[in-house]
Amino acid sequence: MGKKDWKNSLSGVFDVIGEVLAVVYVVVFALLLIDAQWPFLSNVDWLYSVFKGIWFYGGFVIVAIVGLEAMVKRNFLLFLAFAALLALCIIFIFFPGTYENLVSLIPAK
Repeated sequence: MGKKDWKNSLSGVFDVIGEVLAVVYVVVFALLLIDAQWPFLSNVDWLYSVFKGIWFYGGFVIVAIVGLEAMVKRNFLLFLAFAALLALCIIFIFFPGTYENLVSLIPAK
């Protein structure tokens, strides 16, 4: 198995994972939109919390998987830079107040 075969197979794995996660995200988003009009999920607290968590972090996860798929085909330094930026984003997600600090940079009218 050569270098290109390894990259193509890893790219294929990220492709399948990204496709599955995209479908799950759209289904969850659609169910949350339907629930906003006709509440049925919000009656089950733990399920609603899971769906809201998927909705909140799902977009970031999909972008990360698609980015990894794109970068695995490129130069190793680009892949490493993307992985470092992705790690930075993940680390700062867990710091309280990061989003508020980011939003406060936008001038209010």
